[in-house]
Amino acid sequence: MSAAFSLGLPTSGVTDSRAASRYRKGMRYRVFTEDDFAAMTELDALVQAHADPGFAALPEREQEGRIRTSLPALRFYLRSEHSFIAEERQSGNETPGGLLTGLIFAQSVWMGDKPIILVTACLVRPGSEDGGQSDGAQTAAGLLHAVIKSAYDAAVYEIHYPLTPQLESAAQAEGSFVTGRYAVHHLGSRQETAPGERLAGGGYTDAGRK
Repeated sequence: MSAAFSLGLPTSGVTDSRAASRYRKGMRYRVFTEDDFAAMTELDALVQAHADPGFAALPEREQEGRIRTSLPALRFYLRSEHSFIAEERQSGNETPGGLLTGLIFAQSVWMGDKPIILVTACLVRPGSEDGGQSDGAQTAAGLLHAVIKSAYDAAVYEIHYPLTPQLESAAQAEGSFVTGRYAVHHLGSRQETAPGERLAGGGYTDAGRK
């Protein structure tokens, strides 16, 4: 697959002007390298602080659970072939080095009879202006589209991802199928500190079932 491309104008030469209009212009979507690790870690920290201003005061275990760019994770997704970053690029400049505005992590998962691509994280720089919006929706849509292109190139025909508010417009643009809600069950102390809407019920903690 191509290392970098503009959505709607991949380096393979295949164009789709209708798809291109859905995504943020002036963006470059590419696989990342170790040289990008520091910027990706910084982006993650900005996203976490924006989502929860009290992030720095959370227990260490909770902070570690929310951070998506630990060194082992970065090295893993570097090899996944389905993970990308988004960066603003200067006109006529085809070399990396623009402002990192987003990232998406995805991996191939074997389901017993076929592979799927599972998206595990999509982070967009807080305050990114997308067509007059400030939620980074167009950048997120472009990142998801990059994953879809990579899946097709790898002959994998199912992409699974959580329908977060950030990715909802991306799902609309791609015509994805909504099959239900997505939940995470935490065992241990994170039952008390994990982000998201907690459903009514007991659950397990370090001290056993509540």
